[in-house]
Amino acid sequence: MFVTVIVPVVVLLVIVLIIVGIFNKLVTLKNRFENAFSQIEVQLQRRYDLIPNLIETVKGYMAHEKETLEAVIQARNQAQSSLKNASQNPGDAGAIASLAGAEGLLGGSLGRIFALSESYPDLKANQNMANLQEELSSTENKVAFSRQAFNDAVTAYNTYRQTFPPVIFAGIFGHNQDATLLEFESEKVKDAPKVQF
Repeated sequence: MFVTVIVPVVVLLVIVLIIVGIFNKLVTLKNRFENAFSQIEVQLQRRYDLIPNLIETVKGYMAHEKETLEAVIQARNQAQSSLKNASQNPGDAGAIASLAGAEGLLGGSLGRIFALSESYPDLKANQNMANLQEELSSTENKVAFSRQAFNDAVTAYNTYRQTFPPVIFAGIFGHNQDATLLEFESEKVKDAPKVQF
């Protein structure tokens, strides 16, 4: 009689411990990718804060390039708004896609400014411009590193959420969908050019 009572209790206890373990691991992995996103947020905000200084530095030299300067400011504001939305829920695919698109526009706008600056020897020689370019380049590297850490954390979360037995309980615990990787348009792998002889 004692054995018939103990065995079901032990089995039930093991099942409860497994379910608790699944819940805890899902929460831990979700917290990791949300924390990794906050590191991206810090670096992107740093870049957004540098852009007004860049605009002020080039404004005097590129007075007739007003459209380009305004495009950078507009792209910065849109990216900053997208970052704010994505930071509220880094697991939201729409918010992450919006951020990636806004960052692509900002990167293109900044690229045009740096390309145009090559036509202005005085601007190219300006120490402020050189310092800002170095700061932005350094920040871009930090963003790339943070983005990779975020994508690694998202992949770990998604993989665990999709495996058995967590897939059975994930929806019950509120982990209904995969988190989305953050890929910037400029970093996506493109098809190799085709060469014909």
